[in-house]
Amino acid sequence: MTKTAYLLSASLLAAALAAPAAAQEQEDSATIVVTAQRNNATQVINGGEAGVFGPMPAEDLPFSIRSYDETLIYNQQPLTLGEVLDNDPTIRTTYGFGNAAEQFVIRGFALFGDDIGVNGLYGIAPRQLIAPELFERVEVLNGANAFINGAAPGGSALGGSVNLALKRAGRRDVTRSTVGFVGDAHVGGSFDVSRRFGDNREWGLRVNGAYRDGEVAIDREDRRTQVLGAALDYDGGAFRAALDFAYQEVRVDGLRPKVTLAGFIPRLPDSDANYAQDYTFTELRDIFGTLNLEYDLSEDAMVYARAGARDGSEDGIYGGITALDEATGDANGNALFVPRTDNNEAIEAGFRGRFALGGTTHEVNVGGNINWQVNRNAFDFLYGGAGFPGFDTNLYDTPQLPIPASSFVGGDLDDPFPIAKNRLSSLFVSDTIGLFEDTVLLTGGVRYQEIQVENFSAADGTREMFYDENRLTPVAGLVVKPAEGLSLYANYIEALQQGPTAPIDPLIANPGEVLAPRVSEQFEVGAKYAIGRMFASLALYRIERPGEGVLAGTGAPVFDYVGDQRHQGIEATLNGEIVPGLRLITGLALNNAELDNGLEVVGVPELTFNGNVEWDLPFAPGFTLTGRVTHTGEQFADAANTLTLDDWTTVDLGARYVFAAGDAPVTLRLTVDNVFDDAFWASSFDAFTPALLQGMPRTVRASASIAF
Repeated sequence: MTKTAYLLSASLLAAALAAPAAAQEQEDSATIVVTAQRNNATQVINGGEAGVFGPMPAEDLPFSIRSYDETLIYNQQPLTLGEVLDNDPTIRTTYGFGNAAEQFVIRGFALFGDDIGVNGLYGIAPRQLIAPELFERVEVLNGANAFINGAAPGGSALGGSVNLALKRAGRRDVTRSTVGFVGDAHVGGSFDVSRRFGDNREWGLRVNGAYRDGEVAIDREDRRTQVLGAALDYDGGAFRAALDFAYQEVRVDGLRPKVTLAGFIPRLPDSDANYAQDYTFTELRDIFGTLNLEYDLSEDAMVYARAGARDGSEDGIYGGITALDEATGDANGNALFVPRTDNNEAIEAGFRGRFALGGTTHEVNVGGNINWQVNRNAFDFLYGGAGFPGFDTNLYDTPQLPIPASSFVGGDLDDPFPIAKNRLSSLFVSDTIGLFEDTVLLTGGVRYQEIQVENFSAADGTREMFYDENRLTPVAGLVVKPAEGLSLYANYIEALQQGPTAPIDPLIANPGEVLAPRVSEQFEVGAKYAIGRMFASLALYRIERPGEGVLAGTGAPVFDYVGDQRHQGIEATLNGEIVPGLRLITGLALNNAELDNGLEVVGVPELTFNGNVEWDLPFAPGFTLTGRVTHTGEQFADAANTLTLDDWTTVDLGARYVFAAGDAPVTLRLTVDNVFDDAFWASSFDAFTPALLQGMPRTVRASASIAF
């Protein structure tokens, strides 16, 4: 679909559905402004979708959970899911090897894009970059969650999970159109239309889409995104159904790569510098959706089923750069061409019921799920020929060169073979017992998890590896409410993870091999306190699991399990409305991540802190000032703990203004991220080779929305 056709169809659809709204009585301008400003307030929802437990308020769950809703996305104009999660003090974002695959670091562990949930199902989300415009909530659950969500198919999510809720029609009809600008020349527009129909408004339809294109604040880095989402839902009281569909296409040209280390931390380039080759690109296309069904057997019992599918394709030439000379910036470059497709399906069904027995209440969950995944890919190492020499380049004065010669091809580049087939299945049961009028909630449960993995040769499709492992993963949780608004909690949970995949790297002996599953344990205690419009939480945790790394031997090094990891830390968050019109989202995380040899895990900062403030100016109706401070402490950049990244702090400032154009509220937004244009190494977290991700430069974001 061309940009012109896309925007034209969006405008026509918005105009058609907006017609009924135009007939409504006009409101007083002041009322329109006050209502729109209140509806635009950026706040955290203290609760969210908690897997098998269903939607839960934070105070009733023995885990740490919170959600960021679509108002935050509209107000901050993020380009990716990572920019939404930048608001969370317990999460930091990095990239994969040479490409734009966002990875999230939670409690010192990776959360891959493959392991992001959509409407409670794994394997459905786009796996590298996710456009946030499609979603009405981004739900974060900290800590091990194998019982809650099942084992993550990509083998991550040990430190926490993220679930995305696709947009559906709400109680209020919506017709909104937005135009925006980001960075040097990145412009676009979006529309969002929502209606409820029927005698009792039992039918709902929501359609939304966006198109963005152009160079961002990093020199020569160009991004294009187009998305389209649609949801049809029915609420007949006892029976509810929802069908969600989404399309996403993303292309990134000239992505600024991570910098691989060679014994030193290089001097920082300019904040907007780009050391990529112009031929590098990532092109991603995903079609995905879910079907949700619920039926109330009685007021306190329901059965449910949900299913989802994703068809994804990826194509790209990913670039790498290794700094070799600390003084001059001389470096070695390489490239990797990877075509890939994914076909995933998931289903889940269960029963949730609540009943009283004696002086206790019981909430029982019983069910199961299955997740199927088929991955086809091939690769071509463009390292310049035999011996993988790479090519000469420079970190500070990067020459543009032709694509290097092929060094090693794996598989059929035109029609890749299936190289991995995974099936994850599980059965679960839990009971939450309420004592003393539910002031004490005791949860016990167990999930039987089976992980079946097949690996195939990329060269000819023959099967090279097969394993079928299973384990019972228990959970125990306790919530005590000793006073109004106060919840004390504790949990113990185990996790069975699919083993990590060895990086596709010509220098190791087993590139692409999937290791056997591993088991981890988590202990956590914490407290949550709601007072007025404020909500505070505190968590102390300890997670242990087998580590991973590269074992040197007589031949090529082998990627395998190495020792054990122990992560322990403290998380504290505070959010809400301090006084009317003054809102706060803040928190910090302290993390100590160590291996059993006493060394600390690469890329895990000891301290992270965020502070977001919004102030509706009482003397200027419709005007809101915004600010955010983000701080990340020191982190080691190499396995020997001899190289350390400096801590860094960024400041973002912005403003919103709401006014009435007739009976339609118009919202203008302006934000400047990294106001002081600081250059900094943001992260050294990587699955294999120590590599640095440079932080974003000063970025200007502006948008205008009108709601009919």
